[in-house]
Amino acid sequence: MAIPVEAFYLTPGAAGSLQQQIRAMVTQGVLAGRFRAGQRMPSSRGLAAHLGVSRITVTLAYADLVSSDYLTSAGRSGYFVSENAPRAPEFPEGPPRAEAVDFRALTGGRFSGLARVERPEDWDRYPYPFIYGQADPTLFDHQNWRQCALRALGKRDFAALTSDYYERDDPLLVQELVRTILPRRGIAAREEEVLLTLGAQNALWITAVLLLGPSRRAGVENPGYPALRGVAAATGAEVVPLDVDAQGLPVDGLRGVDVVFVTPSHQCPTNATMPVERRVALLEAAEREGFVIVEDDYEFEMSFLKPVAPALKSLDRGGRVIYAGSFSKSVFPGLRLGYLVGPPGFIAEARGLRAMMLKHPPGHIQRTMAYFLGLGHYDALVNRMKGAFRRRRQVMAEAIAAEELQVAGQGGFGGSSFWMRAPEGVDTGALALQLRREGVLIEPGRVFFAGDGPREYYRLSYSSIAPQKIADGIARIGRALR
Repeated sequence: MAIPVEAFYLTPGAAGSLQQQIRAMVTQGVLAGRFRAGQRMPSSRGLAAHLGVSRITVTLAYADLVSSDYLTSAGRSGYFVSENAPRAPEFPEGPPRAEAVDFRALTGGRFSGLARVERPEDWDRYPYPFIYGQADPTLFDHQNWRQCALRALGKRDFAALTSDYYERDDPLLVQELVRTILPRRGIAAREEEVLLTLGAQNALWITAVLLLGPSRRAGVENPGYPALRGVAAATGAEVVPLDVDAQGLPVDGLRGVDVVFVTPSHQCPTNATMPVERRVALLEAAEREGFVIVEDDYEFEMSFLKPVAPALKSLDRGGRVIYAGSFSKSVFPGLRLGYLVGPPGFIAEARGLRAMMLKHPPGHIQRTMAYFLGLGHYDALVNRMKGAFRRRRQVMAEAIAAEELQVAGQGGFGGSSFWMRAPEGVDTGALALQLRREGVLIEPGRVFFAGDGPREYYRLSYSSIAPQKIADGIARIGRALR
């Protein structure tokens, strides 16, 4: 029995080439049991005419499926579903499922209810996306990243691609970090002082679990990174909000805490950069009061207005600073690759904790990133981003001034966003919903504050929006506020 040509159709906007889409239709049909072993496929000419594609496209797809043993070729008789094609297991239909356990009550909703910066999943379909942290495809180095990924897929790197590293990391990437990235921050580290993580948030989680607990107190910046408050609270520690000023976290009053989390390069979300004098004072306070500092050094690469300041870790002589870095902002957020730097004793414990959860980040991603760094593509990408962000920042600053909007924090070193304040009495949560209907996305600021914080703050980022759209988008915000 032949498979009718009507069983095949192309979905508008589907991912992949036409050849890949045809392959996917056949493999899904076989695995779902719709196409049975021995059934004859439509002729390449007939399927091509039905789908409106060239015959060679269908022929190449069929040949690919033969090599994968989904189809067999019988010469002039055509193509048939292979007797050896993979088959999905068949099970009898089970009883209807019911939610017999109230898992939200059982777990207490400790994690699903945590405050998050909310953005629509289809943010890139909005014409004016002033949202933070997404990659701009016009700036990314697609070609060289692809070449590095292909090299990491080669036979020479088979072990790096397929091996279980157990608790170890790719030595090539660790060497690049120690040799290239950390010295730019003034950090001299040995390989045993570095641990790779699934992004900076995973690094912060590992650090919090190791250093905090029910009897500990964690000092966190206010306003600050919302997920960090959730991570610290989940350990059972007391979370102590520490109000920041125009220079980041003040040192006065840092007493009675066990761990202090800080973002000195570009404070989240105000963009304040901590002066070197305050960094030294913070280290002296840590030595005097006996607390540990966790330095989240995100966006340090985006210092394009002034030379980058030295990391806290570079000034640390007593081993009290745990340093967390990430490639998620400088390369792309979906990379989920970060790192921790700390004394060997801390890294050994962090490595043991990571092994209990995920062992190590994927080997192929590690090796691709190592090549991207080693061949100089990373530095070229960062330079391109700095130039683009400098221009976008200038356009946004001029548009904000023209609309007479109030900037609450912009930072003097660069970054990728402005921290804004609406007029008294404006709820930026409601403002965000109103603007969304006009195609404008902003980030309400209340989520960055501990407790029931002020509602008039909001964040505008220029990393994800085309420069020619900035002025019009800011004008729409100005009209909405007026």
